[in-house]
Amino acid sequence: MGDSYKSSDTAVHPLIEEADKKKNEGKHLEAIRLCEKILTSDLKCVEAYEEIGDNYLSLRQYDKSEKALKQALKINKQSANANYLLGFVYSCTGQWKESVELLEHADKAYPNHPEILRCLGWSMYHSGQNKRGVIILERSLFLAPNDPLILNDIGVLYLNEKDFDRAALLFKKTLQIEPDNQKAKECLNAVRFFQREYEKLKHKK
Repeated sequence: MGDSYKSSDTAVHPLIEEADKKKNEGKHLEAIRLCEKILTSDLKCVEAYEEIGDNYLSLRQYDKSEKALKQALKINKQSANANYLLGFVYSCTGQWKESVELLEHADKAYPNHPEILRCLGWSMYHSGQNKRGVIILERSLFLAPNDPLILNDIGVLYLNEKDFDRAALLFKKTLQIEPDNQKAKECLNAVRFFQREYEKLKHKK
């Protein structure tokens, strides 16, 4: 789900590396079990809670993810990764204000990270700060111009704003990078549908 921000000056627990590998293979429950094993001997291992939270996030078990990430933040409230992941959880559950707050913390700790900015822009837009949300997502896109997740998210916002040309351009770019991207295909169809409806309305006036 999310990138992990491992600080280079601390030695990473070998089981964390193994759990990270399992996570990337989609073996989320195995990854969680490995992290729980770490916690039996070290209850203050922030990375273990973060990994548990990240894996539960991938499994869409948001309540369990939230619980683990809150624990990580109790131990280290400055953790960029825990702030980012919990902000992501809250964006999935529609708690936009809380999401923005946490993602702003993550952005301060880890500035100019496209994935943090992507989530922050999305949550900001949905919390009612439409213009700022779009600007932040544009910044995210500037930093990672070929990221399909960013392209799709910003395309959806432009679709909401009825800027159909810009939205179509973004979804087409996603499909150049990932021809089978289902979300981009569906959204491009939606853009074309709304464009046609809009034209009809204009002609009726």
